[in-house]
Amino acid sequence: MTRVLARLRVPLGFVCGAVALWLARPTPTSMAAGLVVASVGEAIRVWAAGHIEKGREVTRSGPYRYVRHPLYVGSALMGAGFMWAAVSLAVAILVSAYLVVTLTAAIRSEEATLVGRFGEAYTDYATGRPPRDGSGATVDRPFSWARARANREHRAIAGLVVGAALLYFRAQL
Repeated sequence: MTRVLARLRVPLGFVCGAVALWLARPTPTSMAAGLVVASVGEAIRVWAAGHIEKGREVTRSGPYRYVRHPLYVGSALMGAGFMWAAVSLAVAILVSAYLVVTLTAAIRSEEATLVGRFGEAYTDYATGRPPRDGSGATVDRPFSWARARANREHRAIAGLVVGAALLYFRAQL
């Protein structure tokens, strides 16, 4: 069930987003504050996407030095920004439930895959131990816009822009 939820998180996100948009009651002030929070979340996602080599290694540079799942931290902040902008208890409950269920499933599924693929290298990283020689852990690397593009982070940026525009139009109703 965990893997199914992890795979369905994007389509479920569109469904939850549509329902949340319908329930939203944004104001100019709530939208401005929510957009700031969501933009911080997207900035974290871009930073992470510019460091990670998905499926190739255990990434330890950039935000991966501080948290194991910075992409999900960024997504959670984007969700929090949407909740703030929406000014609706129903939206807050819906988005919170969606984030808790789908991100927890994604993290569990992803960590099982990483342990299976990288073994000790990932376990060391997850427990905060420094990499051992020959563990396959990454070296410190600089941020790369090309890597962020390759990781398709432009889709999340587009989602943020479209979400903000839809909230703006919702506020006009």
